[in-house]
Amino acid sequence: MHNTYRYTLGSRTYTFTNLADLMARATPARSGDRLAGVIARSAEERAVAQMALAEVPLKNFLKEALVPYESDEVTRLILDEHDASAFAPIAHLTVGDFRNWLLSDHATPTLLTQVRAGITPEMAAAVSKLMRNQDLILVAQKCRVTSAFRNTLGLPGRLSTRLQPNHPTDDMNGIAASMLDGLLYGSGDAVIGINPATDNVPQAIRLMKLMDEVIQRYQIPTQSCVLTHVTNTLECIEQGAPVDLVFQSIGGTEATNSSFGFNLATLAEAQAAALALGRGTVGQNVMYFETGQGSALSANAHHGLDQQTCEARAYGVARKFDPLLVNTVVGFIGPEYLFDGKEIIRAGLEDHFCGKLLGLPMGCDVCYTNHAEADQNDMDNLLTLLGVAGCTFVMGIPGSDDIMLNYQTTSFHDALYARRALNLGAAPEFEAWLEQMQIMSDAAGAHLNPGLPPAFASSLAQLPTRGGNDD
Repeated sequence: MHNTYRYTLGSRTYTFTNLADLMARATPARSGDRLAGVIARSAEERAVAQMALAEVPLKNFLKEALVPYESDEVTRLILDEHDASAFAPIAHLTVGDFRNWLLSDHATPTLLTQVRAGITPEMAAAVSKLMRNQDLILVAQKCRVTSAFRNTLGLPGRLSTRLQPNHPTDDMNGIAASMLDGLLYGSGDAVIGINPATDNVPQAIRLMKLMDEVIQRYQIPTQSCVLTHVTNTLECIEQGAPVDLVFQSIGGTEATNSSFGFNLATLAEAQAAALALGRGTVGQNVMYFETGQGSALSANAHHGLDQQTCEARAYGVARKFDPLLVNTVVGFIGPEYLFDGKEIIRAGLEDHFCGKLLGLPMGCDVCYTNHAEADQNDMDNLLTLLGVAGCTFVMGIPGSDDIMLNYQTTSFHDALYARRALNLGAAPEFEAWLEQMQIMSDAAGAHLNPGLPPAFASSLAQLPTRGGNDD
């Protein structure tokens, strides 16, 4: 059943055809919603929609599905697995009341943990639309979410990094050099994760073996991942490859995920296969998901929803599978969806807030493409704000320029800046390793040792010199 929503301001009454329409009109402006034709037609209409949305009871989101229940397995997942007992403490609230409650001292980290299973992605998206940036930061900072595999991620006072040693030809020496570079900056505790330039099973296995060899040789308390399709990873497991994490890009509707070539059953099969390997040492969170505002629209699978609500629904998919990492690749799709630095910053804070509120270990690829109206100063701003908000992890890439995917993100030294400026450490197990390896003298203070660590120096001394036999 769909309701019509109305709000009277002075002598004028605004009408919104249903909850999805109201949500879209209340969303802060962004180019993707303009492209989809769901954006507010004026700043006044946006403000009115936000006031109307503030009066909507949270219970309405359990009665009015934004994407039809009968035709969408993501909707069925969200509604069928909703925890009514966890929802009970906030069931009497409207969206506006929910915002006020989240910002109050009553919403402690403990209580936020207790109610998270009762919050649907649509509730999280709705309340975020009523929040200023500082509200998104403050509440996200109170949300405590940890995950673990070979180290523990998401603890308070920590900021982890994905070491992303991509190479345009998957050259093993180039990848190894980037890995060494990142480790010497204290990067890589979230994951060492490669986007393969050639995406097939044999190549994925080669890359997995390379990362596993490095991790085992230096006894690094971290995990590896090749960001290949979930079905490729299943084949890698069947062939005995050293798979730590299963990766998949996910969306907030069944049609989006179908366009990506998988469904919820595929993810369940992959999770079970990875768990059966038992490769984790301090935990068994084996899934790594990536998302991004605009993916449903680009697949023509958004069902008329605004892109931020679709994004939040993707977190409902992620939550089902207890991931180690969830990464919103915030500015990667391009200016058609997030036009400039202001829109990218807002989207990054929204995504992080919604994910943490729902109980996910949220990271953010603080990034932009070269044709967007954004620059590295915008990324510095977002990185700093996310660090304050308690972001689980960010990217670490040589020189902040991904030479394979051709976009701009955060570098090893950017992550080091954030740790120093905000007094944040790496994952505790990884931090101890950095000191043991003499990479850092004071890992908690992110102070690098001036010389090359002995273990790496001895390895580099064994490399063939130029002019010799390359075979």
